[in-house]
Amino acid sequence: MKRIIQFSRFFRAAFVIAIILTILGVVGYIHNDGFNLGIDFQAGLIQEIRIASTAFKLTWSGTTNATLSYDSNNIHMVVSGAGIESRTYTFPFSDYPSIGSLTQAMTYRLEGLNVELTARPSVSTGSLLFSTQGNPFLGETPFIVHYFDPNNAEVSIAEVRAAMDSFAYGVAVQTLGQPQDRHFMIRVEDREESGVRPDQVIRLLEAHFGQGEVVVLRSDYVGSRFAKNLTDQAGILIAMTLLVLLLYSTLRFKLQYAISLVIAIIFDAIVVVGFIAWSRMEFTTLTIAAILTIVGYSTNDTIVVFDRIRETRRTYPDASYLEVLNRSLTETLSRTIITTLSTMIAVLALFIFTTGAMKDFALALMVGMFTGVFTTTFIASAIVNFLEIQKVRQEKKKQALIAAAAVKK
Repeated sequence: MKRIIQFSRFFRAAFVIAIILTILGVVGYIHNDGFNLGIDFQAGLIQEIRIASTAFKLTWSGTTNATLSYDSNNIHMVVSGAGIESRTYTFPFSDYPSIGSLTQAMTYRLEGLNVELTARPSVSTGSLLFSTQGNPFLGETPFIVHYFDPNNAEVSIAEVRAAMDSFAYGVAVQTLGQPQDRHFMIRVEDREESGVRPDQVIRLLEAHFGQGEVVVLRSDYVGSRFAKNLTDQAGILIAMTLLVLLLYSTLRFKLQYAISLVIAIIFDAIVVVGFIAWSRMEFTTLTIAAILTIVGYSTNDTIVVFDRIRETRRTYPDASYLEVLNRSLTETLSRTIITTLSTMIAVLALFIFTTGAMKDFALALMVGMFTGVFTTTFIASAIVNFLEIQKVRQEKKKQALIAAAAVKK
């Protein structure tokens, strides 16, 4: 016969730990003045940039108009004007493997295009980087095309932060990839809603790293109204999730199980939220996804245990409810351990091999998985047991009142 672990002996200690963790979570949120909100939840600018050298500059002196576009394998030039048919010239990188051959072909085919080559002609066209900033309509103002040189010195995140020191507040810098990639995400909060201009960031970075040494790969601005709506929707989403889980568990089991499940899930969320507040992890839409993933994981684990409790009560109708709980938890323990460890391996791989928001997502998941096992094993089961005791007491009290009324008659 399999040895039954007496989990019920630890119910009170588990509740003390749960209360302490809940208080710590609330204190962390208040002490740190809420979350370290990402750009998704506050007005501001987000830019993905790379510190890269200038490959060549393009200007246009023709009587017609010239527009430049590009993709990962080609440069396209569209020439148009009054009284002439629009023509597109495509320059595949596969046909022009070096910037020397590329720029030579462009100037040969396009009369009026002027190219100032600043990099070595042998630089590969596969290393070219195109900025989203600047006017694609060529004219007297040079359009700068950059390239990434793997031999360049590393740029640390501290250097980028130092370059952004003139912003009084609300600047966050993240490294994308390795330091040698010189790839960063910069977030600038706009508390006064005055409109942070993208060129402000570029000017500061170029003042530190050199003129023409910064390429903007992506630039987005989030307005205050959108940020507020997103914050409200995130709260509504979590509240609706808890309501749906309450209804589902009530229909599948009984109300006491549903109440236990929701309380346990709320505890999971509070612990993760407290961890996020204390660690100053950036709170983004990916963080919301992590919390909802934890809620789903914990719900699944708890429902498996509740199912086993229901089956065990049918198998052992004469056993006390506490014995049923201990037996059910013991029988599902191996399943809980195997499921958690196998999932943890995948999450741990995400944490080790990713950076930025995805690394934070994995870290939040790991914390939530530990708390999920804890709440399923101790908190949810203890609450079910407590509610069952109250139910039995109410029934005994009711029966006593009925008996007393019968004696009086």
